[in-house]
Amino acid sequence: MVDWELLKANVGLTALALTKIPMIAFTGPRFLELSATKAIIKIPLGYRTRNHLGSMYFGAMAVGADLVIGGLAFRLIKKSGKPLTLIFKDFKAEYLKRAEDDVLFICDEGTAISALIERVIDAQERVNGTISAYALVPKKFGDEPVATFQLTLSLK
Repeated sequence: MVDWELLKANVGLTALALTKIPMIAFTGPRFLELSATKAIIKIPLGYRTRNHLGSMYFGAMAVGADLVIGGLAFRLIKKSGKPLTLIFKDFKAEYLKRAEDDVLFICDEGTAISALIERVIDAQERVNGTISAYALVPKKFGDEPVATFQLTLSLK
């Protein structure tokens, strides 16, 4: 059965990549899951995303972290019906292992993002909150993270 919401999210991601941020298109990301509480994006390891050591280039890893948190936040903002804008204020990454296969980027902080959205609606001024995500390479390491990320989401 076709998950129309997921299909719509991937079409939107492709449109964003092709029209506004070509670097996203270069990495070939796809949403595997997108709900009110969790997002999962897959970026394949290939010629465009591989570094000289055969693992995923840290720039491609940064794109995955940006998209998984930003994609979840964008979905929740649209659901709120308010015309909010989002931007990232800072970015912190810790690379734990080499990502030597396709990488899944996971953010399960939808509840924290929703609370941030409510705060900005109530305050009607810019609000910042740090949101975490992590990366997995299931074929090599199962559920053991290869990287963790913390991005400060700034909403207004």
